[in-house]
Amino acid sequence: MPSQPDDDETPVHRLSVVVPVYQGEKTLPGLIDEIVALASVRRTPDGHRREVTEILLVHDNGPDGSDRVIRELEVAHDLVRGVWLSRNFGQHAATLAGMASTGGDWIATIDEDGQHDPAYLDSMLDTAMREQAALVYARPTNAAPHGPLRNAASKGAKTVLRAVFGDGDASLFQSYRLILGDVGRSVSAYAGSGVYLDVAISWVTRRVTTSPVLLRDEGDRTSGYSLRKLLSHFWRMVLTSGTRGLRIVSVLGVVLGVLGVLFALYVVISTLAGQQLEAGWSSTIVVVLLSSGAILFSLGIVAEYIGVAVNMAMGRPSYLIVSDPGRGPLGRGVAASRRDGRRDPDPR
Repeated sequence: MPSQPDDDETPVHRLSVVVPVYQGEKTLPGLIDEIVALASVRRTPDGHRREVTEILLVHDNGPDGSDRVIRELEVAHDLVRGVWLSRNFGQHAATLAGMASTGGDWIATIDEDGQHDPAYLDSMLDTAMREQAALVYARPTNAAPHGPLRNAASKGAKTVLRAVFGDGDASLFQSYRLILGDVGRSVSAYAGSGVYLDVAISWVTRRVTTSPVLLRDEGDRTSGYSLRKLLSHFWRMVLTSGTRGLRIVSVLGVVLGVLGVLFALYVVISTLAGQQLEAGWSSTIVVVLLSSGAILFSLGIVAEYIGVAVNMAMGRPSYLIVSDPGRGPLGRGVAASRRDGRRDPDPR
């Protein structure tokens, strides 16, 4: 059921919408019109009241006239506010800058190209409330409009990262997301230079879920990501995805060392049993396995120390203090309304 305007007096979920802008000259006006049309206090299908209180357009110094369009939109809509970066820092840095500038209970991040439909914000908020999740990713029900090769490469890269590196399920990562304001602003405060945004979020919350959305076509807009940028994007995700990859080096060293010991025992037992082995070959294999294992294990130990320093450089926090979840946005369900003596939201 579509959401409807509402004048109830139960608490309103205030949404801040962040749009990183690189090539938005043609697509921004239509996107902002859609968001503004849905901005007033409305009731979601599950009966929660929400309102878009601000739209932050983060200018990332792209090659088109996005700056002019942002200024025009600021004049045309009171909700719109520009956030101006000194140079091009990339989508993740621009998103962090926008999140740091918000003041809402929730932060929604939406791409500028029009493939993300703002109408799904209501269902994403309902999903967050039902599952008490601090972070909701859009889960596309159709293939992204990037071509089969890029889509397959993206899916494969996320699968590898999930299986090997940990620190969050990379297969869920999407730029269309809804995150608690406290968590989003905290992430923007501690995340270091070059950190992958979704990895940084995964450091401090495990209450993550998804909500189904239908992606729209980008039209004739060309992607701002070249092959080089996509590979760089993937590599940054690898480097910021924790130290599990470093531990693989140590484990491999242990495995080779164990194989060396076992093979040495085999050589000794075979010699005592009178079996003739080729001279020099057995001892060479034993030495190679043992030395390789020792070297890799030592490198793994050194890498662990480096990993600690890297985590500090990326800003990974030891802890994160947030407000009482029961008194914050996640506590504004029907039960909370009854507990506080307010009438329940009428879903009609």
